[in-house]
Amino acid sequence: MELTVTMKPAVEKYVIEIAGEIDISNADKLREAIDMALEQPCEAVALDFSQVSYIDSTGIGVLVGASHHADDHEKAFSVEHAQPNVLRVVQLLGVDEEINITA
Repeated sequence: MELTVTMKPAVEKYVIEIAGEIDISNADKLREAIDMALEQPCEAVALDFSQVSYIDSTGIGVLVGASHHADDHEKAFSVEHAQPNVLRVVQLLGVDEEINITA
């Protein structure tokens, strides 16, 4: 499945809407979108995962790296509206609090 990334910039919170499955074949696309958002003049970057049905370990690695990158830029980072199966994988890996993910 193709990964679709839609950017919704705002000063308070830069939202990136993601749709599809995140895996090794497209994780770079997600990383590039997050990196671009973190360079913008905003207070926070949030990923809307309401349309993400699957994420593999490569994608989770991107999220962990993005969280650290956001800290370096002194910006809040979160993953919002995660589907139950995505949330469960993140929780099993023990990085749910680190990447600030919510259902």
